[in-house]
Amino acid sequence: MALSIRLSRGGSKKRPYYRIVVADARSPRDGKFIEKIGNYNPLLGKDDEKRIVLDAERAKHWLGVGAQPTDRVARFLDTAGVKERAARSNPKKGEPGEKAKERAEERAEKLKAQQEAAAAPAEAEAASAE
Repeated sequence: MALSIRLSRGGSKKRPYYRIVVADARSPRDGKFIEKIGNYNPLLGKDDEKRIVLDAERAKHWLGVGAQPTDRVARFLDTAGVKERAARSNPKKGEPGEKAKERAEERAEKLKAQQEAAAAPAEAEAASAE
């Protein structure tokens, strides 16, 4: 049985509250779970100690048994010092898409053409003045 440590959503509409649970990977997000090992309240401030409550000992146990944490839970485990999370690097994240690059090239060409057109009469005047 593939186990995962993940978030299970609770709370009302637009008021999220999550439980950190160990569940079978095939079970639904808010469905049956094996054990609740903590909770996460995203509405609290980032510096509030009640924002993330986690039972580190149980988390270590389930990681030792082979449970795989989701990305968000892996961040929580890393801040709690339970499991080291490798730093990720995505250098293309801030790069514009292909269409945006094409539009930027078109704008640059138009600007260059306007500058050349503006420079041509100035050169003609300078040549006629000599």
